[in-house]
Amino acid sequence: MKGIIFNLLERAVVEEHDEDTWDDLLDAVGSDGVYASVGQYPDEEVAALVGAVADRRGVTPREALEWFGRRAIPYLVEAYPAFFERTGALRPFLASLNDVIHPEVRKLYPGAEVPWFDMATEDDGTLTMTYRSSRSMCDLAVGFARGAARHFAEDAAVGHRSCVHDGDELCVIAVAPG
Repeated sequence: MKGIIFNLLERAVVEEHDEDTWDDLLDAVGSDGVYASVGQYPDEEVAALVGAVADRRGVTPREALEWFGRRAIPYLVEAYPAFFERTGALRPFLASLNDVIHPEVRKLYPGAEVPWFDMATEDDGTLTMTYRSSRSMCDLAVGFARGAARHFAEDAAVGHRSCVHDGDELCVIAVAPG
């Protein structure tokens, strides 16, 4: 996992709670907390931190991951405004993940492993995104989509249609017009 994810998580925790909370989480998982944005760190370390966030917030790790995704979007908008300005709306933004945003992420963060989304638009305007990643962090993608909806001031219902964490074969995220 690239350090940028750890940096975003730290910022979300510090802004919602405080520096001491972040330090407590690092202590809980036995981490020194030094994450260079382009550095590569074990996936298990971010999972442990998300688990510690979940414990702290009294939610499940999946809910903590979704919270993190929602909270991270304003920081991503601040750091990479062109990704959001280019499309100007939620569905075109999400549709640009595979062909525009993730290739740019790989340029900025060499070696970054990003998910792939099979996209389809239904007759009612619902965008379905089949999430494909060895990391099984689909709840982060749901949080990112919800945070992006808020950023674009769009009323959208974002959630799982199916999820590997619930025993399904694939994770399918639906983004329906609100």
